[in-house]
Amino acid sequence: MDRFPYPSSGLNHLDEMLGRFQYGDNVVWQVDDLIQYKQLVIPYVQRAIREHRKMIYVRFAQHEPLLEPQPGLTILELDADTGFETFSTQVHTIISQQGKGAFYVFDSLSDLLTSWATDLMVGNFFMVTCPYLYELDTIAYFALLRNYHSFQTVARIRGTTQLLLDVYHIEGTVYIHPLKVWNRYSPTMFLPHRDEQDRMTPVTNSVDAARLFSYISDQARAATRRKLDYWDQLFLQAEEMLNDPTMQTQQEQAVDKLCRIMMCREDRMLTLVKRYFSLRDLLDVKARLIGTGYIGGKAVGMLLARKILHQDTDFDWRQRLEKHDSFYIGSDIFHSYIVQNGLWKLRMEQKTQEGYFTKAEPLAQGLRKGKFSNELREQFQEMIEYFGQSPIIIRSSSLLEDSFGNAFAGKYESLFLVNQGDPEDRYEQFENAVRTIYASTMSEDALTYRLQRGLDQLDEQMALLVQRVSGTHHGPYFYPDMAGVGVSYNTFVWNKDLDPAAGMLRIVAGLGTRAVDRPDDDYPRLVAMDYPLLRPQSCMDNIRQFSQRFMDVLNIPQNTLEPISINRYLAEKPDWNVDLFAIEDEEAARRMKQLEMEGPPSWIMTFDRLLTETDFVPLMRRLMDTLQRIYDYPVDIEFTYNQAMDRPAQLNLLQCRPLQTRGFGARVQIPETLPAEQILFQSQGGFMGGCIAQPIDRIILIDPSAYIELSQQEKYDVARLVGKLNRQICNRDKDTTLLMGPGRWGTSTPSLGVPVRFSEISQMSVLCEISYPGGNLMPELSYGSHFFQDLVEEEIFYVALFCEKPDVVLHKHLLESRESLLRELLPDAQKYQNVVYVYDTRNQNLMLMADVLSQKLVCFFKTA
Repeated sequence: MDRFPYPSSGLNHLDEMLGRFQYGDNVVWQVDDLIQYKQLVIPYVQRAIREHRKMIYVRFAQHEPLLEPQPGLTILELDADTGFETFSTQVHTIISQQGKGAFYVFDSLSDLLTSWATDLMVGNFFMVTCPYLYELDTIAYFALLRNYHSFQTVARIRGTTQLLLDVYHIEGTVYIHPLKVWNRYSPTMFLPHRDEQDRMTPVTNSVDAARLFSYISDQARAATRRKLDYWDQLFLQAEEMLNDPTMQTQQEQAVDKLCRIMMCREDRMLTLVKRYFSLRDLLDVKARLIGTGYIGGKAVGMLLARKILHQDTDFDWRQRLEKHDSFYIGSDIFHSYIVQNGLWKLRMEQKTQEGYFTKAEPLAQGLRKGKFSNELREQFQEMIEYFGQSPIIIRSSSLLEDSFGNAFAGKYESLFLVNQGDPEDRYEQFENAVRTIYASTMSEDALTYRLQRGLDQLDEQMALLVQRVSGTHHGPYFYPDMAGVGVSYNTFVWNKDLDPAAGMLRIVAGLGTRAVDRPDDDYPRLVAMDYPLLRPQSCMDNIRQFSQRFMDVLNIPQNTLEPISINRYLAEKPDWNVDLFAIEDEEAARRMKQLEMEGPPSWIMTFDRLLTETDFVPLMRRLMDTLQRIYDYPVDIEFTYNQAMDRPAQLNLLQCRPLQTRGFGARVQIPETLPAEQILFQSQGGFMGGCIAQPIDRIILIDPSAYIELSQQEKYDVARLVGKLNRQICNRDKDTTLLMGPGRWGTSTPSLGVPVRFSEISQMSVLCEISYPGGNLMPELSYGSHFFQDLVEEEIFYVALFCEKPDVVLHKHLLESRESLLRELLPDAQKYQNVVYVYDTRNQNLMLMADVLSQKLVCFFKTA
């Protein structure tokens, strides 16, 4: 290794007692105060510098520095407040960069509690750092304050480190008691030793031993809460001060502290939480928290929105809001799961630039197969027993989710559990759901989202929100009467008379899955809050075509989530009052009569009576206006709506988050008349993204007639091909690309559109969906869906061209005479050269213009 025979503590008599340090040793000192630790650090560092060792001081604590700057010492300062993952990653990077044989001093591990508030994460940090230091033949000093940590944490550190030593100062004498010295032994090694400056003398006589161990015993008795995690101690202290009116200042400080360690870190959200949550509220959250750490963005948003409404003095929301009894699985569980299942090294590899995508799937596989600790399994079991056989939903609630600036809409899994069967089966289903959501952090869409928004190196722990599903049993099915999403500010109006400040809803019968997703071959109802009956489609044929035909329900006997045909279901005369939501299809009834056919009536889900004969619209508008006013920002909500026999209809507010929006922008003056030979496409309405005047440098076109002739596998091949073209776009601002294709982009059914993942179209500037009635390929105006939110956040302009409408123009022949660049860009894609076309329009003066107020849009070739 070097010219010195062995590494040293800097104290020859200590080296002799310990049988000398060995390369790879991690040395943990348990001390009463940091002066004791500093007295041990200084000779160790001085010896290392004299011997020209690579000496690094990792400085992160709030306590006084252990070492001053000096020649031969490298001081690296880190911020533990960035979170466990970021901090641990930075330490891992330092160790990698310093390489083999380096010597380290770390600040007191106990100080990490100031930032992380839980012993669990201190133990996790040591468990992932110590083995890597050992692997690189380093020597590293750490300190723990005695009786400051739970027995469990000290046991985990003891089990991982090579040396664990207690240090005591009693009546001016220093004692060192080795508790663990790995791979070395002497007959007196594990006795306490008195430091006599030039030698370490084992305490063997009864007088000295009795005095020493009496001191140790007295200290242990004084630390009455030592068995408790630091986290639990904080909440016990909060409980004790709760009802003491003389501790008002301490209560306010406790609210600030508990909000910072359990609720959120983002400043704007933190300000709102501290404003609306009392100490009692926070203790109530803690009572339903499994594990430690943050409850995550989705849980915070739901709880905060409810608190805001309950404190609204102008309206009694308690009469209209369905109560919740949710549980929260703390964010620390996620990293503990990674550490305890031996996945941390793979996690560090995935965090690198080279491994960001390539190591994601192996890590996801590990996350799907991991095991939980017995202690955690017991807490999970108690929660499952609490819910009994009520359906539940396990929702992702990561640290960065639903915050100001980052919605993460639909990027992580959320899973319904019908929750039927014996207790063992129900528990197994729950554990598998947790593993699945954990693994979804490694999905390509989630990774791409984080990378594009500069979040790839931030601490992104996954907390979970476990909610009772809102709804009612109807025979074999369980579902809410209605569910949906709402936005308090609708910048994507489809009619010039609509006021964007009035907001918009996207509603469906049954579970809300069809409102947040783009359902295949189905259409939620879009509701402009100022003109509830004004539809994007007008004539009855369009209303019938663009209405909901299936609804998602939980099938209790089958223990599954499934879609059912609304008309078939209503033909069975269920105990569901559908009158508010549907109208009988009189035209279909007339046709049946003309054909002398009998059968149950057909229904069209219009929701018209709900919108006009109940207080639903003003109620939802009041709700969103209230939340937007307090947030001082537009909001995006998810909700359910259930009719009730003995009380007003009940709303269940499931989620609330800041809505990422784009303003209208400056009005665009669109040319009044353009020669037909210059117009590529033109439309009245049917676009999202504000006013725009955008040059187009490249067009990627999927030919509708050729696409429908492909096999299902070939359609998936086309989707992957689009993804390859997407990845070639290095700078969206310099290479503005218009992507055009038939039907729905991002559908899961290839017969309805191109089944791309959002990460495969994320670099596009404009997304255009083209109707092709001959192939049943139709756009779906997905205002309010997760897809919609992705377009907004990535600032992708959206166009829907319904080519059968008289005010829509598409002159595809203007492109067909041009040369396609597909084979040049992707030589292996020759098979699809008659399906996928790539046109360079950089020097063709192609311009896309849209004006929101007039609802006009045109894409045309400008004359020179």
